[in-house]
Amino acid sequence: MAGDDWAECTVGDIAAPHRNALVGGPFGSDLVSRDYVTQGVPVIRGQNLGPDRWVAGEFVFVSEEKANRLAANLAEPGDLVFTQRGNAVLHGGQVAVVPSGSYDRMVVSQSQMKLTVDPARVDASFIYYIFKSPAHRDYLRSNAIVTGVPHTNLSLLRDFPLLLPPLPEQRAIARILGTLDDKIELIRKMNHTLEALAAAIFRSWFVDFVPVMAKGALHEPPGTCAGVAALFPSAFVDSEMGPIPAGWTVEPLGSIIELVRRVIEPGEYPDEMFDHFSIPAYDDEQQPTVQSGSEIKSAKFLIPAGSVLISKLNPETRRVWLPSVSGTHRAIGSTEFLVAVPRMGVSQAYVYSQLSDPGFHEGFAALATGTTGSRQRAHADDLLRMPVVVPDRPLAQRFAEMAGPIFQRIIANRNESRTQAGMRDLLLPKLLSGEVRIGAAKKAIEAVV
Repeated sequence: MAGDDWAECTVGDIAAPHRNALVGGPFGSDLVSRDYVTQGVPVIRGQNLGPDRWVAGEFVFVSEEKANRLAANLAEPGDLVFTQRGNAVLHGGQVAVVPSGSYDRMVVSQSQMKLTVDPARVDASFIYYIFKSPAHRDYLRSNAIVTGVPHTNLSLLRDFPLLLPPLPEQRAIARILGTLDDKIELIRKMNHTLEALAAAIFRSWFVDFVPVMAKGALHEPPGTCAGVAALFPSAFVDSEMGPIPAGWTVEPLGSIIELVRRVIEPGEYPDEMFDHFSIPAYDDEQQPTVQSGSEIKSAKFLIPAGSVLISKLNPETRRVWLPSVSGTHRAIGSTEFLVAVPRMGVSQAYVYSQLSDPGFHEGFAALATGTTGSRQRAHADDLLRMPVVVPDRPLAQRFAEMAGPIFQRIIANRNESRTQAGMRDLLLPKLLSGEVRIGAAKKAIEAVV
């Protein structure tokens, strides 16, 4: 357990000794969307507190002049930023560290809070891991203000209790946990690259028809070998979707997929463990949660191997999932997902790429109906009726041969990331409490890294 040299304190005690070390974002008219410009000082919003340790993603910007007027709400490299409002608070909140490198300062938006730590007392990365711990999640759930939109505030953050080892030990613990997170982040970047590669091939072949245009102009199709190039026609014909390659057809999506709607009540199997594919699990690094039937309170779809999931809830947010069905547990999914199974002769890789394509997704999102922006839904039958361009089967099969191994690698990478995350989540509370010492943790990590 914790040594005699570990000290009890609060977040307020370890804030840097200056006026703006612990602040909330500007409110009301201090920062509104019309303040945003195309370049300048980036603004940290909730979507910039993602699964990584670092503040990242697509930023909006304010002018240097505007940022200077918001000087009290500026964050610098090494600062920690926390979500203050929204449902994320009830799930343990979001936290990230402002990275060094690209920007020397950022504006903390409303609904966020910022902490600058005293480097003489604490290591910022160590404090980050405290706020990723189960103890912090429990604290937020117990103390969050749930009237209206769930939220927390600076007082709750300031009073959060900490148990701190000496500074060198803080740094050592942060390095150990950071080793696992570095591996997870590397895998995430690798998968992003692989996804982009498969998407680029699909779009070139089946959306932009680049090889067909090249052959029509008597050019060698770019990026294709002779055997693949021979599978493409060299001319277009008119269709209801505009010019399409000769010999291809426009058909409803239901011609290449069917929707599986086998429902199960997990509560009827209280002791069985399930791989649960839910909307929150998708948003949390596309990793299903392993839960017992007794923990799952509503009906779910059974997910067969080889299927693709697409969310019908708020479809303007693209959620297309290539599930890894392990066989160890039965796979079940939220009924907010549609479970698409490729028809005979069509591959999972092709269906996933079709449903993920930005142009297709835009049409799918347009099908949504609902009375509020937060509860828009698309309908299954409307999805099946959506028109798609269907190529010759030999070409679709050739795409599967190229893209299938890419997606298999992506799934394998996710499983590896899940192992790394499991080790991190196991060690994190034990290291933070002193139950596991640094030497033992290093040996454990050597077995998985």
